[in-house]
Amino acid sequence: MNETEKGVLIVVSGPSGVGKSTLIDRFLKEDTQSGFSVSYTTRKQRPHEEEGMDYYFTDERSFKDLAEKGYFLEWENVHGNFYGTPRAEIMSILGKGRDIILDIDVKGALSIKGQCPRSHLIFIEPPSVAELKNRLSLRGEKDIETRMKRVEEEIALKGQFGYTVLNDDLGRAYTAFRKAIEDIRRQKNGTNNR
Repeated sequence: MNETEKGVLIVVSGPSGVGKSTLIDRFLKEDTQSGFSVSYTTRKQRPHEEEGMDYYFTDERSFKDLAEKGYFLEWENVHGNFYGTPRAEIMSILGKGRDIILDIDVKGALSIKGQCPRSHLIFIEPPSVAELKNRLSLRGEKDIETRMKRVEEEIALKGQFGYTVLNDDLGRAYTAFRKAIEDIRRQKNGTNNR
């Protein structure tokens, strides 16, 4: 990214099942300054998900072709499925002066921070590993033990994020999430004295 972009890149990350999408969806319903970057994935579409709204669903061969052509700002293999963030979509939204929010895995977030030093990272933390495991079970996720190994690695990296929001209570978590974004915007506008 270059200095001429007017919008702010906000990357929201954390373990699977921690509530990232819930917080982002609520924020986007109330906020007119932000857009959401839809990622590409090779995982199967879930019944409640819409093509082009939740993800762009594709097959592995097409995904790898796009990756080789440099289409993605970052991409990762997460639990056997590929996820990628489309570069052009992000740059277009930022160039129009709108902020953009990404919902991506922890390694992808750190990769973006390396490429885009002016991006801001928000880590959503579960109240406990046991509670997160329970949420994943209730959601019907498969291979929970593999996911839980990744959770510990992801939580160990939260210190590399500018903000951490504990999602132990949705109301409190949303208030903290919104405050983090307001703080990021104050920094952008030069009105933060921190």
